[in-house]
Amino acid sequence: MLKISIVIPCRNEVQYIQECIEHIYASENFNQWEVGVYIVDGMSDDGTREKIQSLLPAYKGLQLVDNEKQLTPFAFNLGIHAGGKVDFVQIIGARHMVSPNYLQLCIEKLESDASTWCVGGRIENEYINDEGRIIAHAMSTSFGMGLGNFRTLNESGYTDTVTSPMYPYWVFEKIGFFDEELIRNQDDDFNFRVSKAGGRIFFENRISLRYYVRGTFNGLWRQFFQYGYWKVYVNKKHKAVTTIRQMVPPAFVAYMLSLLPMALVLPSLLFDIYFLGCLAYVLLMGQNAWKLSNQHKESFFQYCQTFLILHFSYGLGYLKGIQEFLILGKKPSQKQKRLSR
Repeated sequence: MLKISIVIPCRNEVQYIQECIEHIYASENFNQWEVGVYIVDGMSDDGTREKIQSLLPAYKGLQLVDNEKQLTPFAFNLGIHAGGKVDFVQIIGARHMVSPNYLQLCIEKLESDASTWCVGGRIENEYINDEGRIIAHAMSTSFGMGLGNFRTLNESGYTDTVTSPMYPYWVFEKIGFFDEELIRNQDDDFNFRVSKAGGRIFFENRISLRYYVRGTFNGLWRQFFQYGYWKVYVNKKHKAVTTIRQMVPPAFVAYMLSLLPMALVLPSLLFDIYFLGCLAYVLLMGQNAWKLSNQHKESFFQYCQTFLILHFSYGLGYLKGIQEFLILGKKPSQKQKRLSR
């Protein structure tokens, strides 16, 4: 009988944790495996712990693990160690509601192809309020998230990273566990190490998870600013740019910030070039926002606002990371170690 550990990093997710658990236990062929489900809770204070405690008697193999350091990479490692040596490790976010075939198809792919070390599925963005609905729609587009981003893929194939991944346990024995210094982007770092070690990462379009996106524009700004900021730290660690598309938002923001004052004092030709670049972005943003607003009957201007947040927050975070990590040689600031909610 296959042994599977399911690790759920969690902090203050009382609104989602029960639904997450219910979807896991409703998985196809679940009773044919020996499964341990480890909710690694960062000492929640919103009622999440009490909710989990109330669910423990109803679900075989469900366990609560304390994460006193409260941060995601510690949660990953605590959950993996709690399960011991198993056949497969599945990581599922507390806001991720997996499809019934998720576990089964991940296992089938990993068992049938030794070159594949990681499998994950398609994200279906969900929302709990009006702002969240706008954000979910914008994050489902290539313009919002970038070409080749796993969030916008619609065909199965190999990629550079996935969310809610499953790994054979031996992968951790081969390349180590998650880097606990990385408060954000620890999954990108780990999957980059998988690729460097010769493994491949597979996006399976036939499986999916519903993801409850940030419900406010302020929360989205903080989330993507941290993504950009910590991406630079990952790059510095590996002395490499892990993906080319990550450079687009910071390059665009640097372009917007630096060329405007230059264009105002230099010949008109440079100003025209700058203006055309800005105009091209505005037209692309407007085209995508207009398409979404017609499709979903939502505010055109709020879609524009969301695109600007996605691109500028990530880009500014990346530039901040370059300043602190590459130019000044600093360690990550305490402010950027606090996760957005």
